[in-house]
Amino acid sequence: MENKTSYNFLLLLLASLNLAFFFPSCSAGPGSFNVVSFGAKAAGKSGSTKAFLDAWAQACCSAAAATVYVPNGKFLLRNAVFAGQCKSGKITIRIDGTLVAPSDYNVIGNSEYWLLFQQVNGVTINGGILDGQGTGLWACKNSGKSCPGGATSISFMNSNNIVINGLTSLNSQLYHIVFNGCNYVKMQGVRISASGTSPNTDGIHVQLSTGVSIYNTRIATGDDCVSVGLGTTNLWIENVQCGPGHGISIGSLGKDMEEPGAQNVTVKTATFTGTQNGAKIKSWGRPSDGFAGNILFQHAVMTDVQNPIIIDQNYCSDRINCPGKVSGVKISDVTYQDIHGTPATAVAVKFDCNPKCPCSRIRMENVKLTYKNQPASASCSHADGMACGLVQPTSVLQPGKHD
Repeated sequence: MENKTSYNFLLLLLASLNLAFFFPSCSAGPGSFNVVSFGAKAAGKSGSTKAFLDAWAQACCSAAAATVYVPNGKFLLRNAVFAGQCKSGKITIRIDGTLVAPSDYNVIGNSEYWLLFQQVNGVTINGGILDGQGTGLWACKNSGKSCPGGATSISFMNSNNIVINGLTSLNSQLYHIVFNGCNYVKMQGVRISASGTSPNTDGIHVQLSTGVSIYNTRIATGDDCVSVGLGTTNLWIENVQCGPGHGISIGSLGKDMEEPGAQNVTVKTATFTGTQNGAKIKSWGRPSDGFAGNILFQHAVMTDVQNPIIIDQNYCSDRINCPGKVSGVKISDVTYQDIHGTPATAVAVKFDCNPKCPCSRIRMENVKLTYKNQPASASCSHADGMACGLVQPTSVLQPGKHD
């Protein structure tokens, strides 16, 4: 999914338009706020948006740790902004039920978000199911008709110290989960599910954020399982199952001339099954001061993956109106270690870099990818680095020439 930079500004604008709608005055009360007590209906037929926002507002007012509780049942919600700068530095949202988006995608499809947390600190979400009901919008998009852009199921903007445990996201219209401008996020036990043909449904998107960690997560979707955008630093991804989907992608980078890079990214113990890509780095073919560096892909298993290892400095999402210029994004210090499996195509490693801004200090160590019981092949343009241990396909990296 592209246009991620403009997406940020739209979120900010929409948030500012909606924040004033749902703020009752604070009242003294218990530390736990059940949404049903505020009028939420568990039948899934009448809207519960205001009840959820009223419960959140009371928790936000609490000076002590507070809990918003969602019991069993299906709760229908329109798009909602949960605003921060709360008195409480610790708010837990415990969800035993299912939050359901409107079945008519036009209701929230032009909003860019469904559930948005903005400027919140110390928020934990435990359990629950988010059902974005995106199948109708996917069908519209796949038919080539003019359709709304869609709504991300849950977004966090400019927020810190976020924990998400055991959340399930189903059938998002757009991205499932987004972190934008966040610091110190921990996700674990998350399940993401959408059709492999669902357009633009990235599982987890991270940008302009630092200290995000993702553990023990399963992602099946129609776009990137995890997409790593500009300005991402110190990202840790461990024990993730991806498929179907487009793999774990760093980028696309370099869409703008001036943008922060992505660095210090670790992807450890991942399985890719039936995906378009495995470990991917991509940048647009246009001038930019962006970069991607200090990246490690370690302990990965590729099964029936079309492009297990790929760097593409000539990325263009739809191959229409491509820039056709040289990418200015500098890609360096990338390590592929202990990567095994059986790709779906004969060419298992593709490094498509350019001579003016080559990929440098690429390291491949103990890589074994076989196609039809034979070593797979590799395609390499303007990538410098070294190979260690057993490497199949045979490394075509050139000795380092570019610092």
